[in-house]
Amino acid sequence: MLFKDETIPLNMKDAEVIYYPAFFSQTEADQLYHVLLNAIAWQQDDITIFGKTLPQPRLTALYANNDKPYTYSGIQMTPYMFSETLSNIKSKIEIETHHNFTSCLCNLYRDGQDSNGWHADNEKELGKYPVIASVSFGAERMFHFKHKENACLKQKITLNHGSLLLMKGGTQEHWLHQLPKTQKKIGQRINLTFRTIY
Repeated sequence: MLFKDETIPLNMKDAEVIYYPAFFSQTEADQLYHVLLNAIAWQQDDITIFGKTLPQPRLTALYANNDKPYTYSGIQMTPYMFSETLSNIKSKIEIETHHNFTSCLCNLYRDGQDSNGWHADNEKELGKYPVIASVSFGAERMFHFKHKENACLKQKITLNHGSLLLMKGGTQEHWLHQLPKTQKKIGQRINLTFRTIY
């Protein structure tokens, strides 16, 4: 049984990663999933990888308390203003983490074929040691880490419905992460990644 206040620090060299498997209760997570699924202004952008332009394998949206854009993988996103629901989620995370966030990149993975390849959230507008708070609602998905300099250092974790994964310190400098495809027949997953854009 998962307890609301349970935290699991991951033993990862050069990184600070903490997993909260039940940050939101089952009831809270169910309600938030349905609200976010219908209220977020989901869009699908094209992404260019190795010279080929393809539809990004997930839907996204950017929200913030300012008008600062966010650019990654050649995509520049202009934010919508935080909704009341997103503001409430942000406040709950800020109380726990003692960190203030300005923006949220929302991701909708529609099935097991939607994914996010190896990358680090190390864009210059996030600062030297970014704090990333990643919340999951909906279908469970496997999340992978691998060290940039030492290929033997790897980590896998299942992200639960209602969970929070907090990445800070040197995590983005020294590690890559991905949400791989899966052949399993699974439902939709919403991922909210709160960050601070300078």
